[in-house]
Amino acid sequence: MHKTNLDITINKLAKIEGHASLNIKVCDGRVKNIDLRVMESNRFFNQAVKGRPYNNIPQLVSRICGTCSIAHMTGCIEAVEKTLKIKPSAQTMLLRKLTVYSMMIRDHALHLYFFVLPDIFKLDSLLDLADKRKDLVHEALHVKEAGNNLSKLVAGRAVHAVFEQIGGFARVPDNAKKAEVIKELKSVRKYVLNLAEIFLGCDWKLERDTNFVGLVTPDFSFLEGTIKSTSGTEIKEENFWDHLHSVVIPFSFASGFKFEGKEYMVGALSRMNLNKKNLHANTKKDMKKYIDLFPSKNIYHNNLAQAIEIMHSIDHSIEILENNEFKEEEPIKPETLTGEGVGVIEAPRGTLYYWTGITDGKIRYVNLVIPTAQNLINMREDIRLMVEMNIAKGEEFIRKEAEKIIRAYDPCMSCATHFLKVKIENK
Repeated sequence: MHKTNLDITINKLAKIEGHASLNIKVCDGRVKNIDLRVMESNRFFNQAVKGRPYNNIPQLVSRICGTCSIAHMTGCIEAVEKTLKIKPSAQTMLLRKLTVYSMMIRDHALHLYFFVLPDIFKLDSLLDLADKRKDLVHEALHVKEAGNNLSKLVAGRAVHAVFEQIGGFARVPDNAKKAEVIKELKSVRKYVLNLAEIFLGCDWKLERDTNFVGLVTPDFSFLEGTIKSTSGTEIKEENFWDHLHSVVIPFSFASGFKFEGKEYMVGALSRMNLNKKNLHANTKKDMKKYIDLFPSKNIYHNNLAQAIEIMHSIDHSIEILENNEFKEEEPIKPETLTGEGVGVIEAPRGTLYYWTGITDGKIRYVNLVIPTAQNLINMREDIRLMVEMNIAKGEEFIRKEAEKIIRAYDPCMSCATHFLKVKIENK
């Protein structure tokens, strides 16, 4: 029997945040090593915020990520509010949901249209579709723009929003402009259905038993709920650190995590597996055939789950905007200036944890657990399984499949464009 030896090096998996590389070593037809390295430079945000006034840090940490800056700002705000015993108003919570929905629409659209569709159509770029499927290019831009415009209305800007703050919003949406945004959101629903149909017809499949973990919320709003897993665990937000364990990944600047001692996955696939019953009624009605595929352990269904989340974010945003008139409110003041608190929200790529300690109104420490870091070990094991199943198909096939798996996770550190440089040595 032919014994395959491969040494595959994929360098510079980088696009939005930091850099990563992948090394695959196969000896005598057996996988010896899958080395997923995150080479992102240390930016010392945990240290940079120490000693600063508590109301300064949400805008600071929003700079951790350009695409999901709203997630970092919102997670930090929630942690600070719980630390200082600030209970935001009902209106603030509605505006916060709208803010997060705007991010989900924009961020998921960017990933699905611009980074995944080229793989499905075997192209290098979405723009290469312009000759044959110009409609998809236009739909991509319209869906993304709808998310941007919702964010501008509610949060002031699409990236690094300026209105959301601790205890409230600096400004509330102009009620006179709501109708225009509602009309735009309704107009792109049909495009999201078209997108979901493409992913429904995609025959990619990679299944492996793993634990799916996420924040389960009563209205699928990505805010305020209970952390649950498909293994049956259910914990309060503030107790998350009792169940997560940091794992050192050799030669990597990012730590991995295990949940109760085992690898796990966070993100849209986990949310759909755990919480699909709480999707918006209109989403459940119009996307039933897609939602019925869940629960699923096919990693590529993370793409379809994101498309469903775009629709939910649109539908719930329409409902909130149509049924509420927003009024200016004074921010809620803190009851104390010293304490500890945990903020947990669902970012586009999964559960985001912020743990803050504050003394006399100044930050003592901040501990962050990032979704991509939580997925690193699970991602590595999915790649290992794929290589074991396809060694005989050769190096080019393995390279492309590894890229597709990484893209399916939509990690911040690689963001999934066609950029991989591969070095392979046959021994």
